[in-house]
Amino acid sequence: TMKEVILRRKDIYKGDLILINKKHLIRIDEAEIIRDLIEFDDNYNEHLLNKKVVKVLKEVLNTINSEEKIVPVSGFRTRKEQSDLYDSSIKENGLEFTEKFVARPDESEHQSGLAIDLGENKKDIDFICPEFPYYGVFNEFREVAAQNGFIERYKKDKENITRISQEPWHFRFIGFPHSAIIGEKGFALEEYHQFIRKYDSIDNSLKYKDYQILFVKSIEEIQSIYIEDDLRYNISGNNIDGFIITLGG
Repeated sequence: TMKEVILRRKDIYKGDLILINKKHLIRIDEAEIIRDLIEFDDNYNEHLLNKKVVKVLKEVLNTINSEEKIVPVSGFRTRKEQSDLYDSSIKENGLEFTEKFVARPDESEHQSGLAIDLGENKKDIDFICPEFPYYGVFNEFREVAAQNGFIERYKKDKENITRISQEPWHFRFIGFPHSAIIGEKGFALEEYHQFIRKYDSIDNSLKYKDYQILFVKSIEEIQSIYIEDDLRYNISGNNIDGFIITLGG
């Protein structure tokens, strides 16, 4: 038997997979994001993240036994905090540096609660560009994180697409299996969103392990899709014009 799942146009701006960049600004009400935030933990109570992201991130750090080698540097930021950071960075570092590493207000993933900057635990940690090298426990983190829903969002060879310089420290939660597919295909999140659009029905879905992924364009205020009753599913807006639906798992 099939169940009806309702898709509402207003929800295209929400979900784990929303694309936030210079072209696609964050559109969710800040109060709604804040409702889903929790503290990373008691030692880092100034770092807030979406509660699902905190749970998965802690599991990843426990798996690799990072023993305090990796620390959170910057999690959720309000629009005002992002705006202040952008302005103060221009004063301190100049416009050229700031445009490479600090997003303008509403263009930052940090406002979503789904992104975190992580750093190597050492005495002086740079708030904007923390060290997160490509060896040892840090690379181990990247590998395990990719199997658990995180991507390294801004890579060196994708700067012309993301319009942000390489940020080895910035990780974004998008959920599994999307993180694994992005890793295997070498996509930026922008490219993944483009790629997924052609899988536009359950019969024409992207199959990956036990999952099926499809894109449904938002054509009405309210529309429906039908999903097999016993299938697990997850729905996320793309922050542009439709929904990415993940079945199975």
